[in-house]
Amino acid sequence: MSEHRPYTYVTLSVRPESAPHVGVSFHTTRLKVRAGMLLSNPRPYLEFSSHEADVHISTTGAGPVTDADLATAREIFNAAARYLADCECLHAEQSAKDATDAA
Repeated sequence: MSEHRPYTYVTLSVRPESAPHVGVSFHTTRLKVRAGMLLSNPRPYLEFSSHEADVHISTTGAGPVTDADLATAREIFNAAARYLADCECLHAEQSAKDATDAA
């Protein structure tokens, strides 16, 4: 069995006449995920963070919640539900295989 060590991968791409692009890939159980409401300027936020990187998501322009913000929040919710379902399915398959291999 191969050893899978946790890691966070961050890239920055800068091309002439293009906006910079930052990519963040979290491959760690050390990921912290939290959501809340900023009280000083009431708006919701979602945060993903590891020791190496943080990603913060909030409303457009850090302003009032728009219809587009609601659509984005629904996409995040649906994607997270799909991620959970896929993880649960694969975990169950792996557990069943491990039990079979042990027998």
